Formats: sequence, C-alpha cells, structure tokens
Amino acid sequence: MVRNDQPLPFPSEANPQSTLRKADAADSDAFSWYLAFALFLVGINLRPALSSVAPVLSAIRDTTGLSATGAALLTTLPVLCFGAFAPLAPRLASRFGTERVVLHGLVVLMAAIGLRVFFGIGGLFAGTLFAGASIGVVMVLLPGILKRDFARQVGGMTGVYTMALCLGAALAAGLTVPLKQFAGDSWRVGLAFWLVPVLLAAVVWWPQTRHAGARNAARRYTVQGLRRDPIAWQVTAYMGLQSTLAYCVFGWLPTVLIDRGLTPLAAGGMLSLSIAMQLITSLAGPWIATRGRDQRAAIALMMIVTLIGFAGCAFADTSWIWFWSVVLGLGQGGCFSIGLTLIVLRAPNAPVAASLSGMAQGLGYSGAALGPLAFGLLHDVSGDWNSAAFFFIAVGIAALFAGLAAGRNLHVKATVTEIA
Repeated sequence: MVRNDQPLPFPSEANPQSTLRKADAADSDAFSWYLAFALFLVGINLRPALSSVAPVLSAIRDTTGLSATGAALLTTLPVLCFGAFAPLAPRLASRFGTERVVLHGLVVLMAAIGLRVFFGIGGLFAGTLFAGASIGVVMVLLPGILKRDFARQVGGMTGVYTMALCLGAALAAGLTVPLKQFAGDSWRVGLAFWLVPVLLAAVVWWPQTRHAGARNAARRYTVQGLRRDPIAWQVTAYMGLQSTLAYCVFGWLPTVLIDRGLTPLAAGGMLSLSIAMQLITSLAGPWIATRGRDQRAAIALMMIVTLIGFAGCAFADTSWIWFWSVVLGLGQGGCFSIGLTLIVLRAPNAPVAASLSGMAQGLGYSGAALGPLAFGLLHDVSGDWNSAAFFFIAVGIAALFAGLAAGRNLHVKATVTEIA
C-alpha cells in the first residue's frame, strides 16, 4: 500500500492523487482476491475431519474394539461440539481478533487430527471433541468476515464459502478409503492425510492476522439484545431445522435405501451423488437468493425440492433412486447455503453478524444433533421407515415456515457497544 508520506511511484503524472487512488484500489483488489482464496481454503477444511471418519468407521472398530455405542457417540460428538462451542466464538473474536482466532482454530484442528490418529481410543474421542470445537468456532466467525469485507458480494462469496464446505466433505468421503488402501490398509494414514490441507490453509491464512492486527487490537465490542429479537430466532430456527434434515440424510439415507433393496455399495453411491449435487446449489443458492427483494421465494423453492427428493428416495420406484438423490442434493445444498446467507443479510454489521452466527449455529446444531436420533428411534418403534420419513417431512415443513419468516428483508435489532 502506498502511503501519503511516501513518494508517488509515477511523479510525472498530471494528477498524483489519482495515481495514489489507483494504487490503493489495486492493492485493495489484490487483498480481496487473496482473502477470498484464504476463505475458500479454510472452508474446505471445516468438514474433512468429520466426513473422513464414517468411511473407515468399521476399520476403526475392528482395530480398536470400539463398541457400536461408542461408534454412534463418535459420529454425534462433533455436532454436539458445534452447538456447545459456537457461542464462544464472538467473545473470543472480540477479545483476540477474528483473524487470530481463525488461525488458532486451524492450529487446534491440526492437533486434534493428530491426537485422534496416534493416541488410541482416548485420543480418538479427545481429538474428535477438539476437532468439533475448533470447527464450531471457526465456522461461526466466517460469516462476520463476509459481512465486513464482502458486503457488496454477499451472495457470491457466501456461495463460494458454502461450496468449499461441501467440496471438503465430498473429498474426504471419497478419498479417505483409497488413501487407507494405498497406505497398506491403515485407517490412521487415511485420517492423518487431512492434516495436509489444514496446514496449507493455516499458512495461507497467517498473513491475515498481521493485516488485521492493528484494527482488531483497538476494537472490542459487546452485542446485546440479540436473543430478544424475533428475527434472530427465526434465522436460528431455520438453520437448526434444515441442519436436522441434513444430518438425518447423512446418517440414515444409505440404511433406508439398503432396506429398500439396494446393495450397500449402491446405497453409499447414492449418498455420495446427493452430496456432490450440493456443490451446484451451494454456489448458486445465495446468488439466487440475493436477486429478489427478499429470500422467501428461494427458501421455499429449495425446501420444496428437498422434500420432494427425500420423498422420492423413501417411497418412489427404486429404479429412479439416482434421480431422487440428485433432486435431494440440489435442494439441501441450496437450503444450507441460503441459511448462511440469511445470517449475513439479516445482520446490519459485522459484529452482529458474528453474534447472530454464534446464536444460529450454536443453538441450531444443538437441536440438529437430536434429529438423527429421533429418526432412528421412530424406525425402531414402528418397524419400518414410514414414520421416520413423515418425521423428516414434518421437520421440513416447519423449516419452510421458519425460513419464510426469516427471509423477509429486515434486520435484527441489537446494540453494539465498543469497550476498552
């Protein structure tokens, strides 16, 4: 950046101030592109620590003696950590600076991956807990950065960030087993590989801490009144309910399809196909949502597509399961990405966006963790999947009503106070 007390790079220009503004603009554009790239890399790393476990869970159980109950807890623990630790993120950011907390979150994530790979069953659970905690904190802070630094490109940048989340999940789900096989059938190597992209993201993110150091050191704030605002609760309800649908699909769709006659390989392939389709609407959903006066039409479209896709998977002829899996993935990718967009759009400024993100994702994920449990219990009680499917549809309808309320073109009302 060229400073006013430095000689201008082109003193022969007739308008040196114009030259200065052009240099500053170019520097600002370069910073924005770099920040967007760094956010993309961070986003990619917020799912592999979780989605890499399921493909090798049977191998983990075989080598460690982990019980079925322990395996269920291992897969549920990260989502519970999202809810438990997300509310801490705005406080940490206010005290230490958003960029520094994100960097330290990545460092904790690296340590967590190593802990669960190399230190037995105790390390497996402790590492999973720390991974969920670090991801929960980082995930809450990124919408505030989008609100602060990309206020005019909220739709596009939220889409890029959400696509990174889905891409990371898909890569980990698809590559962990081949990595395990390549390494002599070692699940530890398959999981340890995901240290590499986290390290890369931390290295790329590190300059952000220096760039924002002076700004964050001088500004600490508190946000008050958020939990008294109905719009904040509507955004929270939508995030929680659509997340409930997502975790029901992640946890149970293959089992539902196997009971309908598909082979385990085909059932897993349908889930992978559905996740892959989310990449499309995770990028396009926020763009669509920001084209109109508000987000209600986009929310209704994506939720209806989700419910139609799931109903097709649960009840339609199995020869068309691939089609319904595509429809389901397109709907869920849009539901999630628009949910993150709502956090940014409903907040009037970056501090409120961070606090609203903590509330919506903290309470939302806490509730969403119970969804797969209820889905499975309904199946056990009824002996078939019909009651569980109707539970899914009922949650989707509730999410639709919450989304229609949260999608109005309004801001939450909260008070931001700077403190010394």
